[in-house]
Amino acid sequence: MREMEPGDGKPSHTEARAASLPAGEPRAFDHATNVAGTTVPRRGKWRRRTLGTLATLVLLGIIVVLAGWGYLHASLPRLDGAVATAGLTGSARIERDGQGVVTVTASNRLDLAYATGYAHGQDRLFQMDLLRRVAAGELAALVGSDAVPLDRRNRLHRFRARAQAAYGALGADQQALLRRYADGVNAAAQANRARPFEYALLRSKPEPWRPEDTLLVVDAMYLDLQSGEISRTLGRGLLRDTVPPDLLAFLTPGSSDIDAPLDHVAMTVAPLTVPATRPDWLDGPVSTSRSGPASTSGAFGATIAQAMQAGAADNAAVGSNGFAVDGAHGADGRAMVANDMHLGLGLPNIWYRLTLVLQGADGKPERRISGVSLPGAPLVVAGSNGDVAWGYTNSYGHYVDLVRVERDPQNPRRYRDADGRWRLAEEHVETIAVRGGESVRLSVRETPWGPLFRSGDASYAIRWVAYLPSAADLGLMAMEQARDLPQALAVAQRAGVPTQNILVADRHGRIGWTLAGPLPASVLDPQGYPVPASELGSRARLRSDADAGAAATADAANGHRQGQGQGQDAYDALRRLAPANYPVVMDPAAGRLWTANSTQLGDAAMQARIGDGGADVGTRSRQIRDDLLARPSSKESDLLAVQLDDRARWMQPWRDLLMATLDAQAVADHPQRAEMARLVADWNGRADVDAVGYTLVRDFRDAVYQAWFGGLEIRLASRTLVDRQAGRLAWPLTFGRTSSRLEAVMQALMREHAWVPRRYGDWRTFMLAMADEVIDDETRSGGLAQARWGDRNRLALAHPFARLLPAGLSNWLAAPATPMPGDLHLVRVQRPAFGASERFVVAPGQEQLGILHMPGGASGHPLSPYYLAGNAAWVEGRATPFLPGPPAHRLDLKPMKQP
Repeated sequence: MREMEPGDGKPSHTEARAASLPAGEPRAFDHATNVAGTTVPRRGKWRRRTLGTLATLVLLGIIVVLAGWGYLHASLPRLDGAVATAGLTGSARIERDGQGVVTVTASNRLDLAYATGYAHGQDRLFQMDLLRRVAAGELAALVGSDAVPLDRRNRLHRFRARAQAAYGALGADQQALLRRYADGVNAAAQANRARPFEYALLRSKPEPWRPEDTLLVVDAMYLDLQSGEISRTLGRGLLRDTVPPDLLAFLTPGSSDIDAPLDHVAMTVAPLTVPATRPDWLDGPVSTSRSGPASTSGAFGATIAQAMQAGAADNAAVGSNGFAVDGAHGADGRAMVANDMHLGLGLPNIWYRLTLVLQGADGKPERRISGVSLPGAPLVVAGSNGDVAWGYTNSYGHYVDLVRVERDPQNPRRYRDADGRWRLAEEHVETIAVRGGESVRLSVRETPWGPLFRSGDASYAIRWVAYLPSAADLGLMAMEQARDLPQALAVAQRAGVPTQNILVADRHGRIGWTLAGPLPASVLDPQGYPVPASELGSRARLRSDADAGAAATADAANGHRQGQGQGQDAYDALRRLAPANYPVVMDPAAGRLWTANSTQLGDAAMQARIGDGGADVGTRSRQIRDDLLARPSSKESDLLAVQLDDRARWMQPWRDLLMATLDAQAVADHPQRAEMARLVADWNGRADVDAVGYTLVRDFRDAVYQAWFGGLEIRLASRTLVDRQAGRLAWPLTFGRTSSRLEAVMQALMREHAWVPRRYGDWRTFMLAMADEVIDDETRSGGLAQARWGDRNRLALAHPFARLLPAGLSNWLAAPATPMPGDLHLVRVQRPAFGASERFVVAPGQEQLGILHMPGGASGHPLSPYYLAGNAAWVEGRATPFLPGPPAHRLDLKPMKQP
């Protein structure tokens, strides 16, 4: 009911109330008198006050928004003009093209490092800070207690102390370059009128960049790319302790007929045979979760922690591709490298497009290196220098051993060594600072093998190549001067980076492959199971007898940093394999090379030097190989098309099984089964955004997986839960990480119609139940015909702070949630928050014909026009130039005049 106003012909509520009062009742407060002497209702005055208050609040809100907007603008970096700085010996310049892609030019390498640090500090300071903090176990000091579990796990490795020691062991030239780079980063941070917005929201400020922080950034990549092997080894140990040997061998094959080695050596692989032993989990409770992106906590600190260490996620995805064609199979005689490294996706992207130009004495470019850099390091990580081009995929070799150690329950420092004698571990007390809370003390106890931790009822020591003094350095920078294929491969083998497959092409038309980064000269268990200390004796099992001499003369062991000298035999110390013993493939007869995280070599002796730390099943390698060999000659756009291949060839056996299950008898009087059969029959074989058939076949395969292995997943996850509840370091254990060749195992079970849970009775009933389960799930979600893959696979590319904003505002920090083609085990690996962190194709010496795009943009600042510049090309798979365009901005750095 509308409230009447005075004077509209009807008595107001106030007037009616006054009329009802007895005669003589005081009415002093029924009205108020204004300055003109006119009587007005009290309610009108309240309304004016209310409106005034609202107006004030709105005004304050506008002021706050404008102040925030002004602050954000003030935190944008300066892109043009000239800056005098004390860190240069000569002039340098930073140019940005219309997409924000940076070119740094200087007349000497130290000034080039300084200006690179300046550009990185302008665009990616907060990202760099997160990387060093994750590696050092110092994230909680910035984001709070949610990050303490991650800090506790990473502080175990004491990477801060290792980085400081490694920096001290570097040559004077590398130390000087790291100092100059750090000076550039800090100068950029100080030049901004306001600190990056993330620090304002956290009520914090960035700490100065230190020279050793670059080595911590390298350590962060070790955590991302190799730390998952700790979970794998624990899981394999738990599996070995709980299943019979025949079942263990079946579940953890070392190879399969799906593998596609790059050396063209035929692998003799017997088809997997299902053992007679029936797993005891098959008829118990099963997990109902379907595969998908790792879940994330709603807590802000936990969100950042998970975003910054994808390698430790419960279901960490696998997917990087690298391949090369030689001059005989490249257009116009060009040898080319194509590379798409797949990592967790976020804003800003992990990589930063960069061209480094070193000028000669005449002012003309003497050397130009283009590609992608890692903010925090003063070099191009992957790209081309005009003579050679190179790219990487994670090698998934065997780089971590776990030693099961007996400890004294009365003294946690005491443990038994390989000879059964009691020893005292070195103890380091680490203090984890916590923003807004009390600090946490962590005692790290180290043995000659490595630091100790407890999982379940056992204690383990970690023996990891990342602990080598030479594991992190600037050795890769020598790639800038490599002139041909042999020189480039030699640089890679000596570099201090997480051990990667590296593919190289040179301008003479040659191509080759080797490992970049450290290979351990010895391993304790080639099969990747925990090794009891009592079984080690006095020496480790070497990768091969030929490596024994090399092990004694290769890079020094961890030495005093890991407690060498406590009676440990020299062969048991962790050493780096000599480069002369690295596996190498050069100038293959087929003229093509490929890697996709799977087994690299058919030569068993050489493959043993790499080992297996979770190599992927060879579905992508096989598909890439077949695509390359099918083309007599390739140009850059042809290789980009291979990178974008979303054909789901690996899913064909599951499609055939589902169609055989949905035969005429099965669909009779079952309209939903008939609809499912029609949709699967009409599927085009791709994981494109409109593919309904792919979604249905994938869900059918996942349902079968859960029926076969869901009970085992519960068993493995319970160990993680028990450790977490006990306050111990909790390593995520999953069967997918424990055995990376699940597809070969599942296809063997499929061929033999094996492992039918008793609740189904027979194979046909089992398969129909799995199909009906998918039908029921999709019916609840809108119907079978609505199960488009793109709706399931929408891009989730966002800044970690997007979770701090309401739903309507979070898009400001995120890319559009575009439906994406691709999936795991396809060449185009794509999940909502995992995918190609870059794609490039380039021929050295012909960079102007090359292609490069990546998710996100150059800047980490949401108000920058370069925050998402180039992202659309990556989403659409569009070819964009490898080299930067004409400069749109130029910032000149001048040496400050000394008084």
